[in-house]
Formats: sequence, C-alpha cells, structure tokens
Amino acid sequence: MKQIKQIILGAILALFIIGCTKAPITGRDQLIMVSAEQEKQLGYQSAQQILSSERVSNDPQKNAMVKRIGQRIAQVTERDYHPNYQWEFFVIENNEEANAFCLPGGKVFVYTGIFKYAANDDELAAVMGHEIGHALARHGAERLSRGQLAEVGGQILQSVMVGRGNPQNTSMVMRAFGIGAQYGVILPHSRQQEHEADHIGLVLAAKAGYNPNAALSFWEKFAQDGETPPEYLSTHPAPANRINNIRNLIPSLMPLYQQAKH
Repeated sequence: MKQIKQIILGAILALFIIGCTKAPITGRDQLIMVSAEQEKQLGYQSAQQILSSERVSNDPQKNAMVKRIGQRIAQVTERDYHPNYQWEFFVIENNEEANAFCLPGGKVFVYTGIFKYAANDDELAAVMGHEIGHALARHGAERLSRGQLAEVGGQILQSVMVGRGNPQNTSMVMRAFGIGAQYGVILPHSRQQEHEADHIGLVLAAKAGYNPNAALSFWEKFAQDGETPPEYLSTHPAPANRINNIRNLIPSLMPLYQQAKH
C-alpha cells in the first residue's frame, strides 16, 4: 500500500511539473494537463452541438456589430499572443439569455439578451474581450485539470482512510474534503479566473481601440438586474468587487486605448 501511494504521489508531482504554464498578460502560474489541441477539439465539438440546438439570429445589425468587434479583438489576440484560432462569431437568438462565451479554438457566441446591457461597441467589446480572455488563458482546460487533480487527491485520501478501517470516519473526512475543495479551492479559483478574464479582455479590447471605461457602465447596468449570491458561494465575483477591480485597472489600460486610436 505504501508503495502504491508513493507512485500516485509521484504521478501527481510529475503532472505539476509537466502542466505548469503561465497565463498571458497577467503571468499567473497555471496547472494545465490538457493539450491545446485536445482543448480545441472539445471546443469545436461543443460549437457544433450549440449550432444544432440553438437558433442563430438573422438580425443584420447585431451580426455586423458582433463580427466587427470580434474581428478587431481577434486580430490583436493573434498578433500579440499567437493562439492560432479559427475565429467565427455567432449571434444566438435568445432574448432571455444575457450571455456570451468563447469556446477553445475561437468560436464566439453572443446571445441577443446581452444587448439589453451593451448599448454600443465599446460596451459589447468589454463583454467579448472578457470571453475571449477566458479562451486565451485556457481557463476551461485549467478547470478541467484542477478537477482531475481534486479527483485524484480524493482517491488518495479515501485509500488512506479505508486503510485505517473506520468507515464512519472515512465518510466524514471525505465529505469535509469535498466541501473544502469546493469552497476553499474550486470556487475561489473560478472567481480568480473571472477577474483575470476581465483584465485580459480589457487589454485586448483597449488594444483593439475600444474604450475601457465602457466596461464600468456595462457591469453597473448588469449588476442592477437580479440578485446575486454571496461571493463565497459563487463562481463569479460580487458585482461591487468586479467593478472596483476594473476601475483600478483603467489607468493602465488608457494608454493602450489612446495608442490604438492614433
């Protein structure tokens, strides 16, 4: 049993070494155990599923707006960070869903419900930059890798507890491990990714010539509509914290925006 545990622990250490990388722009250390090509394939498969189940909007103005903004941000992304994505931009007809996302590989979806809050190109660029920032930083692959690591850690802990021969203690410890992983690691990390996507996305949008101040007006409008759970229970930051972090970033973003406008 001891030898098996040493092998498993050694494998986890090897995964940390193999999977260590850094997020673009922020330089944050990441653990990613999924290859970029695997991630892209998952993105392409998900895109096909979405297109087969959702209705693509025929609204010429909304489609032109999304494509115009998306292409400008994508050009900056490819020029400065070289992800080599196959970019495509889709507007999904769903006024009840105020949502947008970018799948690995560059498939960007914007739901018509988001236009209730994004009144102009600058505000929509803050949203699309944020979603493209998630993809550029490979946040999906990072979450998948952390989930895999948590699963392995749970298996190791369970094997240790079972070896001690007390089923009641094993059950209690495993529940505590699950709660601790969720609230102490997974949710805080998800909120960290959201702040990072804000940062990356605003850099991309500013470099593409979109005013970073528009992110404040967008998120302020978005925050007024609906209740949010306490931050520690959520995958997303509290609106006030998000807005405050964006406000603190803006002085460093304005030179990028002004340079792009010249």
